[in-house]
Order: sequence, then C-alpha cells, then structure tokens
Amino acid sequence: MIIGRNAELKQLSTYYERDKSQIIVLYGQKYIGKTALVKEFMLDKPGFYYCAFPASEREQKYRFGIWLASLGVRTLKYPEFSEVFQSLGKEHSQKKVIVIDEFQHIIKTCPTFMDELISFIHNSWNDQEYLVILLSSSVGFIENSMVSRIKEAAFELSGFIKMKELSFDNLKEYFTIYTNEECSYVWAILGGLPGLWKMFDTKLSLKENIIRKIIRDNGPLREVGFNLVNDELRETGVYNTILSALAEGKHKLNELFEHTEFSRAKISVYIKNLMELELVKKVFSVDTEGRDYAQKGIYSISNHFVDFTYSYLYRNLSLLESMSPEDFYKQIVHPTLKNYVQRYFPEICLEYMQKLNEKNKLSIKADSFGTWVGKPGTIDIVCYNEEGRATLGLCNFDKPMFTYDDYEWLMFCADKAELPTDEIYVFSSSRFDEKLTLEGKISQNLNLVLLDRM
Repeated sequence: MIIGRNAELKQLSTYYERDKSQIIVLYGQKYIGKTALVKEFMLDKPGFYYCAFPASEREQKYRFGIWLASLGVRTLKYPEFSEVFQSLGKEHSQKKVIVIDEFQHIIKTCPTFMDELISFIHNSWNDQEYLVILLSSSVGFIENSMVSRIKEAAFELSGFIKMKELSFDNLKEYFTIYTNEECSYVWAILGGLPGLWKMFDTKLSLKENIIRKIIRDNGPLREVGFNLVNDELRETGVYNTILSALAEGKHKLNELFEHTEFSRAKISVYIKNLMELELVKKVFSVDTEGRDYAQKGIYSISNHFVDFTYSYLYRNLSLLESMSPEDFYKQIVHPTLKNYVQRYFPEICLEYMQKLNEKNKLSIKADSFGTWVGKPGTIDIVCYNEEGRATLGLCNFDKPMFTYDDYEWLMFCADKAELPTDEIYVFSSSRFDEKLTLEGKISQNLNLVLLDRM
C-alpha cells in the first residue's frame, strides 16, 4: 500500500466511476510517485500500462508494436495509433484503464496521436468504456505548452490531477525506525518525493544511506540530482552555474549577476525555466505595513535533492572522485549538514502549525501561511487572517540551544515588519535556555516546541 495518496486515489476512482469514457492528465515532478499511484489504482481493474520515451513518430509506432507483441497481440511492425488502440479494445464487463506514462514524448512528435485516441474512445466499436490516464513528469510542458500543442483535443480532457509532494508526517510513516531528528535530515535531503525515499534503505543508518546511496559512484542517487536538470534542459552549463550560486546562498538577481556575469535578462529567463520545472522558486515575503524593511526578488532552490546535490556534490566534484566515500562524508558533508537542514526545518514546523490550525488550536483561525523576508532577518512562519491577526513562528535546528536573545530578535523583526505578536511559537531541535524556558511558563502567548515532541 502506498503512503499518503488517499486523496489522489479517490480522485481517480471518481473519474473511473463516471459514465462513459474519460481522459485525464496526471502530472507532477519526477519521483513524486505517479507510476506507483496508478499501479496501485489498477490492482483490481482491467487495463494496460505503457511508458513512452523521446523518439520520432515512426519509432514511437515501432515501440508500440513491440509492446503489443509482448502482450501477445499480433500487429503491424509500425502500427498506426488507431490500430494500437483497437487492439486493446476487446470487450470487457468492467471499464478498462489505459495508462500512457510520459505521454508528452509522443505528442511532441506525433501530431495525430490525441485525435486518434479521442476518436477511438468516443467511437468504440464494441461499446467498451475506458479511463485513459496520461502521465507526465514535465510540469512546465503540461502547464504552459500542452494545450497549444494538442489544440482542440484539449476540450476532450475530463480533468487534471497534479500530484504534490508528500508531507513530513508521511516521511516519518515510511522511515519508522528513525527519530524525528533523523527524519528531519532525510526531509532536508530528499524532500517529499517518495521515489527518492525508496532509494534509501530503511534498515541503514542515516550516515550509511548518505554514503552508500548518494556518495558512492554506484549509488542509486549519485546522478539523480544532476539528471533532474540535464534531462529537461539544454545549456546545462548555464543552469549548473545558476544552481550552484543559489546553493551557495546567492539568492538575489544582482548577486547572481555579479557571480555569473550573465546579463540580468538572461538570468531571469533561465530562472523562469527552472521555476517551471519546480526546481527553483521565488520567495515572496508576507505583505505587511513594514514594507520598507522587507526584501524582494529572492530566489532559492525548491527541490531538496537538487539543492543537496549542488551544495555538496557539484561544488566538490574533484574531492568526490578522489576521496573515499567515508572520508567525503566525514570531511565535506557532516561538518555543515546540520546547517543545511536548517534551510528546510521551517517546512516541518509549518506543517505542525497547519495541523494545529486545522484543529483550531492556534489563537487565530489562519487563512494564509507565509514567511516574512526582511532586511534585518527572516520570520520563518507567519500564519495570518483577513482581520490582520497573526501567529508567528521561529525555527532553530542548527544551534545547540534556542536562547532568550533569539526570542528577542524575533520580536525585533516583528516590530520592523509591523506584525502583531499575540501568539509566538518557537521550535528547536535541541533545547531552550533557562530564561526562555521561564518566559514560556509565565507568558500566555509563548509556546516552546521541541522537535522530538512534534
């Protein structure tokens, strides 16, 4: 049984139970679990699964012919798409499921594919009903180019399902032997992509997983971060340069310009392409009255494993090749790993606060969640509503102790942002100092939360 996908399974079932045939597009970034989801969905249903890959139209037809032959279906060496579909159309009492994975590779080179598919399912000679699920890992193509490519055929689509990353709670459910702290490391490295989780061994320690699965030259994750970039983009040298700079903390357009000497216009175009692939995001600060103290135009890597790859592997390629995996971990990864996790610890804390909000356990019922990115510093979590009330959160993973001075700094930032401080949450992976602990006991609006209790 797959973890955390009940909502998506329910959506697929809804389409399946509708009268007549349906065509839906199911998409999301690589390793998010699309294929695992549809295979789970198909367990008790008649159907077929086919995975496409980049090729010419003639090669696509040839590959379809090979696939049909593997199913025991006799067909032409280069069958037309209508012949492919008809060969799957033998009458069955149940609705059939036809899954075409990475279908964008077909429609990019085969302009008649969608028209022939639509003609088949709507004019089936045997009245067989189908649920056709078109899968894609090319998020940017689906959201920005697909409709213009398939034209009128887009009106025949029954719907879209975009798969999002799984949660930290889902990750803890998968890595059952790990502590909350160890799971935080895994989250920072792999994010919410279950396809990457499966490449870790749940019986190995975190250290051994990093060494064996990522650092070793035959590790299953060694090239994944690079491939996520190389498989989708041209001019990888430019993208490598930008991603490396972002991983090093150069988050503003001017900083990227000074480091790369690419024009600002060029950087903006390449950043936009990375954002379409959901590898990079623009960080928007919560809009407050303290606009003079807010920062704008901040970018960061959004795919955790791409971030890890460019933070540790890309920038140390020579050492990666010359050192033993154990030494590379000890000298390159381990000394700064806790600081790296700090980048993503606020996501874990935000998930915790969102659960409190759902249970009406915050002092407000928050409508929105965000971050205040200010010139003096960042307020990690801002939960706010339309009435202007807010609950604030500050998150510490890398420091050995969350101190009262840290708390006062949060209050200073809140003052500059002109945010209310009616309720404060502070999170720590370790402990709080005595003065802050005492303040937490006295103050009604201050909540101290340790990672191992989340």
